[in-house]
Amino acid sequence: MTRYSRITGTGSYLPPRRLTNAELVAELAERGVESSDEWIVERTGIRARHFAAAEVGSSDLAFEACKKALEAASLGPQDIDLIIVATSTPDMVFPSTACILQHKLSQLNEAAAGIAGAPAFDVQAVCSGFIYALTVADAMIRAGNARRALVVGAEVFSRILDFNDRTTCVLFGDGAGAVVLEASDTPGILATDLHADGKHVGILCVPGHVNGGQILGDPVLKMDGQAVFKLAVGLLEGAARATLSKSNLADTDIDWLIPHQANIRIIQSTARKLKLPMEKVVLTVQDHGNTSAASIPLAMDAAVRSGDIQPGHNLLLEGVGGGFTWGAVLVKF
Repeated sequence: MTRYSRITGTGSYLPPRRLTNAELVAELAERGVESSDEWIVERTGIRARHFAAAEVGSSDLAFEACKKALEAASLGPQDIDLIIVATSTPDMVFPSTACILQHKLSQLNEAAAGIAGAPAFDVQAVCSGFIYALTVADAMIRAGNARRALVVGAEVFSRILDFNDRTTCVLFGDGAGAVVLEASDTPGILATDLHADGKHVGILCVPGHVNGGQILGDPVLKMDGQAVFKLAVGLLEGAARATLSKSNLADTDIDWLIPHQANIRIIQSTARKLKLPMEKVVLTVQDHGNTSAASIPLAMDAAVRSGDIQPGHNLLLEGVGGGFTWGAVLVKF
């Protein structure tokens, strides 16, 4: 019998501090940086974002999202035998945020201690991270190396923003999203398509690192917005069409497009190329900003809990991020 994987539970979490454009603009003005709510909305579609408190890390956000995903799947941590966390903002250089998350989950109750021993690791593909992580988890389940996985996107991008650069600091937010992926005898993950091209590394990066206890380079986000936009639309269309081709499906078979929530203009352009009305696109960018690897599972969970996504729907997930990385996953929910 062919072995597949299916999503059986979703969860998400946003830190309590919600910062509207007006509030962020006021904070930027104190730094002598000019911006406005109109400028941000017109160019990005973003109206608010959430920022984590100083003592809160990606593993903390992931922990809350995972609890909700496990509850939705009617499972406990002890039922999980694989954890993959997609993040560009880990708690530490090492160990992985996934290992830290595993320990936190193991302390939920006496039974939860059974999660100890399951493999746990991070995936770093920036905004495409959840697409990469979901693809890896699907492959491991299909190969018989896992039965139930937690696949998580978690970010605290507020830590790596330059608040003197109005073109980038207004774009990003913090949050986490998670899914439970289980082995199944019916298809759930229908097709995946992953890519990377390192020649574009300079257009979206954080060019800093630690050496001898000192930060070398520049440890805040740098982005060439126009270059990213031009690349993103074409690459996302290509990955989307590749997954549809692998599944022998057409544009008209897509019930919901769940894109990386980076910018409303990129999302609209991609939807047009796929001939999808915006009524079939899950949008959360206005409320969350760009939460990088967390944005797709955050958006998916919002649509599941609102009742928009129903069992049997075909979901097209797609993302593009620094690296340059990009990819898509086609899901039968």
